Amino acid sequence: MQIRVYYEDTDAGGIVYHANYLNFCERARSEFFFRKEMLPIVDGAHFVVRKMSCDFISSAKFGDVVEVTTQVTQMKGSSFELFHEIYRDEELLFSSTVLLVLVDNGKVKRLTKDIQNLLNSLFH
Repeated sequence: MQIRVYYEDTDAGGIVYHANYLNFCERARSEFFFRKEMLPIVDGAHFVVRKMSCDFISSAKFGDVVEVTTQVTQMKGSSFELFHEIYRDEELLFSSTVLLVLVDNGKVKRLTKDIQNLLNSLFH
């Protein structure tokens, strides 16, 4: 998914503020659902971040167009892991591994085979 870097995404020097890379990844995850005319909600349950690891490699700047890639790297009973990368042209700027769990009314919910198939179809 392509995202243009706006002034609101940057610090006073025109460099993307570090936390906004996480916003770009969140937008990309949601966009996969929106493109299928779905919300990122499954049977009333929501996906929440449980754990995240980030690598800030280089900086995007005001006006850049960056590409966010996303793929499933692991799927377990109630969680799945995504690997995000953000590029400007062919230069890798940021990567992140995110562990998400499905939560319904504050309780962890198992990923059924149907949900696993949906996630694999969205993020491949």
